[in-house]
Amino acid sequence: MPDTLDSTDRKILDLLQRDAALSVDQISEAVALSRNACWRRIKQMETAGIITARVALVDAAKVGAPLTAIVLIRTSNHDAGWITTFQQTLDRMPEVVGAYRMSGDLDYVLRVRVADVPAYDDFYKRLTSRISVSDVSASFVMEEIKETTAVPL
Repeated sequence: MPDTLDSTDRKILDLLQRDAALSVDQISEAVALSRNACWRRIKQMETAGIITARVALVDAAKVGAPLTAIVLIRTSNHDAGWITTFQQTLDRMPEVVGAYRMSGDLDYVLRVRVADVPAYDDFYKRLTSRISVSDVSASFVMEEIKETTAVPL
């Protein structure tokens, strides 16, 4: 289906990325389709895995996690057991809101949301007590200039 996305599908996706709470009627009106045709397109995109979830975005500061840390990790261990332990560790740490395996000098980059620097220190101690790493460093976000979950269409 990705190769067959037409401009109407892209408009539907754009609308849903901006507001997943829109009704099918609102979307169908905005893209000039009948309600049933619009509903079928949305269902096809869900079935094809193009639409993977519909979520509410939460203001992290208003729920007690205003500080974002970008955590850079290097490890000398790349075996399957370590990677499994690493993934399981991250899965059990809700502060980790993004985790990426990298090319280049770094092995992993984490995006972590916490209340403050002492909360980050607690996170750091729990992380390093559960997995073996060569180096961990963090930078704290001073200002969010752009943050989006929208995929460019």
